[in-house]
Amino acid sequence: MPKNKFILIFFICTISILICAINLSAQDEFTYDSKGRRDPFIPLVTSDGRLLKLEEEENKNLTMSLEGIIYDEHAISYAILNGEVVKVGDTIGDYQVLKIEKNKVVLIKEGETEEIWLKKEE
Repeated sequence: MPKNKFILIFFICTISILICAINLSAQDEFTYDSKGRRDPFIPLVTSDGRLLKLEEEENKNLTMSLEGIIYDEHAISYAILNGEVVKVGDTIGDYQVLKIEKNKVVLIKEGETEEIWLKKEE
C-alpha cells in the first residue's frame, strides 16, 4: 500500500509540474506601449553621467482634432482627441483637458484655454 501511495503522490506532482511548465511557456511576452510618449524605462543619463539629448516631441505643435464625445452630465465624460480617449484632468501633448461639454472640449496650455468644437458629419 505505501508503494501505491508513493506512486500516486509522484504522479500528482509530475502532472502539477507539467501544467505549470505549459502555463509558463504559453504566456505572452510583455511589450511596453508608450503611446507616443517617452519610454520611462530608457535612462535619461548615460553611464558616464552625460545627459542624453531627447528628440523634440512630435506633438509640441500638434493640432488637436476632436473626433467624438461621450457626455454624461452626472458622471465622467470622455472625449476622443487625436485618436486618444481622454477625460477631465488628462494630458495630451502639452494640453490638459479642462472641461468636456456636449459639443466641445476645453483644453488649457500654459494658462491659456482653447476650445475645440465637435464637427457635425454631413
